[in-house]
Amino acid sequence: MRDDDQPIVLCGSLDDSHIRAVYERLREANREPVVLDAQQFPGSLRVNLGDQPDDIRLDDVRIGRPAAVYLRSLYQDPAGYGVDAEQSMSADWRRTLIRFQERNTLLSALLYRWEAAGVAIYNPLSTRRNITKPFQLALLARAGLPVPRTLWSNDPEEVRRFAALGPVIYKPVSGGAYTQQLTGRDLTSQRLAKLSAAPVTFQELLPGDDIRVYVIDGEVKARLRIVTEALDFRQAEESIECIDLPAAVDAQCIGATAVLGLRYTGMDLKADAEGTLRILELNPSAMFLGFDEMAGTDVEGDLVAALLSHR
Repeated sequence: MRDDDQPIVLCGSLDDSHIRAVYERLREANREPVVLDAQQFPGSLRVNLGDQPDDIRLDDVRIGRPAAVYLRSLYQDPAGYGVDAEQSMSADWRRTLIRFQERNTLLSALLYRWEAAGVAIYNPLSTRRNITKPFQLALLARAGLPVPRTLWSNDPEEVRRFAALGPVIYKPVSGGAYTQQLTGRDLTSQRLAKLSAAPVTFQELLPGDDIRVYVIDGEVKARLRIVTEALDFRQAEESIECIDLPAAVDAQCIGATAVLGLRYTGMDLKADAEGTLRILELNPSAMFLGFDEMAGTDVEGDLVAALLSHR
């Protein structure tokens, strides 16, 4: 690494295979990245922020203004992936939530400082509100981009009206559990009464292929078709193959990324009965290792190259 190179910061744990892969590729390119492992904060990682914008230190390393940041996770949710807070939540949930709040406030301020300084962040925290799915699809629709007919609701009668329009799937509002098809059994009063505990996403069933598109810095890097018999392809991929897409679809994917303010995304699309590809969601921290392995692509390398392009 040149003496005048600013560091590249990776936000996430080296126990995460995606952070580990990017870390190793950067080292192979003679750039020694700095890992901000939020799982280790505040236990063993020392974070110091002074009152000046660039007065930022991680352990004994003065970071200041880095060249680029890959934000995989800050592990901000005590119930989220990669976070083990069950024991502390059981012992004292209120104190645990306060600790998470204090920790998250400081780490968020750190990322916001870098964003305000113009650091290239893949992706900045400020875009997270745009990723909230009921807001995300509304933003895309307002921009004239094709999205599926969708309802987020805890209203049984509205769900019944929505289901009467055609086949429907349902899934959590914020993600996690697998997508399922709505059946008559789900429309009983007893079943719909469960909506009083939490709202649910209801969406038209799209019969076409599952398509994954990766966009980095306004350029489509990979177009993939996921072959599966499952309604939800996660963990059920039979094969993944590179495909071509019409230029108009590429333009829509790039446009969707710009609408949400993302530098990097893996986005999911699916065709309706007429063959129109509709945008299901854009992920701000999309996984790529399994797709690269099965499809022979190198999204990992494309992301590393994007980070290295900043000095």
